[in-house]
Amino acid sequence: MTAPRLLVPLSFALLSACAQQPTQPIELDAESECPTRLQVGQTLTLTLPSNPSTGYRWRVENPAANVLRSLGPEVYSAPEEEDVVGSAGVSTWRYQANRAGEAQLVLVYQQPWAADVAPVQSFDCKVIVR
Repeated sequence: MTAPRLLVPLSFALLSACAQQPTQPIELDAESECPTRLQVGQTLTLTLPSNPSTGYRWRVENPAANVLRSLGPEVYSAPEEEDVVGSAGVSTWRYQANRAGEAQLVLVYQQPWAADVAPVQSFDCKVIVR
């Protein structure tokens, strides 16, 4: 096969592979509107305000495991411009949509040793994967 004849099928193969790639990652935060819609393979980044120095932590109460796969543990980061001990930062979780369906992603903000006390904050978002 000559080079131009080989290039056409390869070009179509490359274009079809690109067309099947998931769209851009989705980012959620405390003010995000839910439900959120994802495609299988698409990533979801959730960022919530956090201040572990107060004893409060986000706990994943429902990870929406039937449609999402965790890409690692929670990552806490404090703002770089803040040099104050105990200043607030953000907690971030990354997920990948791994199968079609619907589920609730639920996190609660509470002190781990006070599980019988109502959370001071919660994040509850319906996730729809197609």
